[in-house]
Parts: sequence; C-alpha cells; structure tokens
Amino acid sequence: MSIYVIDDHPLMRDAVSMVLRRVRPAANIVELDRLSRLSSAIDKHGAPTLFCLDLNLPDASGCSGVVSLREEFSDVPLAVYSASPAEDMEQLCLASGADVYIDKATGSTRLADSLRALLSEDTDADSDGDEADTPAGAAAGKLTKRQVQLVECIARGYGNREIAEHLQVSEHTIKVHMYRLFKRIGVTSRTQALHYARINGLLPSKH
Repeated sequence: MSIYVIDDHPLMRDAVSMVLRRVRPAANIVELDRLSRLSSAIDKHGAPTLFCLDLNLPDASGCSGVVSLREEFSDVPLAVYSASPAEDMEQLCLASGADVYIDKATGSTRLADSLRALLSEDTDADSDGDEADTPAGAAAGKLTKRQVQLVECIARGYGNREIAEHLQVSEHTIKVHMYRLFKRIGVTSRTQALHYARINGLLPSKH
C-alpha cells in the first residue's frame, strides 16, 4: 500500500503524513512536492491506494491537479485539502473528481476521519471477491461492504447521524462514504440510491 501526499509545504506535508501513519501504520507514505514527480515515484514505490493533494502546487493550481489525477487514476480515492474555505472550493473540487475536500483549518481529527473513511473503503474493496458468491454480492457488483451497509441503512430511513451511530463511526465519516456511494453508482440522491438497490436485488422484498 503506497499513499502519496503531494504538497509543496514541508510542514503541512509532514502533518498529513503523521496523521496517515496514525490511521494506517503499515502504509508506505510517499511525500512529493509537485505532481510532475508522481510518475517516477510510482515506478519506485508502486501503485497508489490514496492521494492526498494540496490544491495549489508549483505545477498545478485550482482544480487542475484534481482533474489530472482523476483522468489518470479514476479509481484511486482522492482527498484534497486547501487553505481555501470549503464554501469557496469544495463543490468545484468534488465536481472535478475529488472524493473529499478538507479545509486545512479543520484540524487533525477531521482530517483523520476523512482519510480513515477513504482507506476503509479501499480495504472493503479488497475483500469484495469474498462476497461475489452470494446473491447480494453478485448483484452489488461494484459496491463495497460499507456501501451495501449504507444502502441498507438508507432503506431503513436512517439519517446520517443514525447511520453513524449504527455503524459506530463519526457523522463526517458517513458523509464521505455517502458521497463515494453516490458517485460510484451514478446517483445524486438517497431516493435514486434506493432505486439502484432495488433493481439490483440488494434489499429484501419488504423494502
């Protein structure tokens, strides 16, 4: 597992890497100060399982780095963090392909929650093959275990807070998972997610 932290500010890069080592101690954390060094780093350290990207780099600004990474690594989770307030850049970054936007002023706890959510989905995806023999697993296809759990909670009428309590994670983590669920199946609402679940046989008939 190689996680790439791309930020030209050494102190911030170190801070993000420190959080990642706490969240995933066994991970290989690769620190880069610009996007142009990513290709050679991947040749040396292996395929990425997560990108942590600063919004403004010497060779990328605005959402250009997000677009570049998403075009080349469409399935790799991408966390963007920036000094720009969320209300200014979050929607644009998400629309460009980021999985989560993190304001640098938000603190290490929020950062850890977001990164843990993305990494846990990666772990879930690794074990999806174990479920392929079950009817739900076959129907789910591209859904992770966590995403199937989300769909089941949506069917029960749970809000984000109730889902967080049920799955014993933070509400912010649920927001990250929910966004990735919607993006993965190509929907924009809970109603559409439920429709997807029904036509793919992910829910008992009573739902």
